[in-house]
Amino acid sequence: MSDALANLLSILDLEKIEENIFRGVSIQTPWNRVFGGQVIGQALVAASRTVENRQPHSMHAYFLLEGDASAPILYDVERIRDGGSFTTRRVVAIQHGRPIFFTSVSFQIAEEGFSHEFPMPDVPPPESLPGEKELMAAHRDRLPPAMQAYFSLPRPIELKPVDLEAYLGRQPREARRSIWIKAAGTLPDDPRIHQCVLGYASDMTLLDTALVPHGTSIFSKDILAASLDHALWLHQPFRADDWLLYVQDSPFSGNGRGFTRGQIYSRGGDLVASVAQEGLIRTRRK
Repeated sequence: MSDALANLLSILDLEKIEENIFRGVSIQTPWNRVFGGQVIGQALVAASRTVENRQPHSMHAYFLLEGDASAPILYDVERIRDGGSFTTRRVVAIQHGRPIFFTSVSFQIAEEGFSHEFPMPDVPPPESLPGEKELMAAHRDRLPPAMQAYFSLPRPIELKPVDLEAYLGRQPREARRSIWIKAAGTLPDDPRIHQCVLGYASDMTLLDTALVPHGTSIFSKDILAASLDHALWLHQPFRADDWLLYVQDSPFSGNGRGFTRGQIYSRGGDLVASVAQEGLIRTRRK
């Protein structure tokens, strides 16, 4: 297991300070900002620790304020409903006395039902694609400084873009791309750890898809970008420490916002999760 992944697991292991109240710390970065996926993962941990014998199946969240990575985050869980089949929790993340994020999470008992799924696209397997170190070595001259700084940091999630031009290119293209993702090491078998790690990873690379048709990126110094809301549906079991294909598209952007969607497939082709997100994308004022 990489040090970055061990660090992620440690910050997902929230401290319980009172019934329904948990405290978390942040991964430290040079930008001192809290990554949205971290708050998603920690909030899912907080909600899950108040529910037994049921798995989360959907999560709907809003980002309210930028998080301060130097200060702890309190997660206040409200037990909205405990029904016969479904359980609902509301989690508010608080920092410096103000809510910075809130989410509703729904849990369900296992049951049988109708089943279908969209097939996974036919893409090259992850073993045939270059990793981040190879990309950095081969394409450093094409990467803006912010992206170089991002790639140079150890991260808990490995990334392998399927279409390099959609990922690094600066020419307008169709707002679709795919990327293989996985935890940078072996995780414990507890399925909730895999769910929370995927929650963390689901915020990676997604909003940038809305800028692909405009030939730019969130790493451009001219772009101001931030997640506004995030929805995650967990369909069936998976392992976050095996390669998962994150298929992304952006049906719309306008009014300073970009709307993006994602489907996450296991290596074997099972659709294991779906994601939707809207984010702020503005040109910085001079």
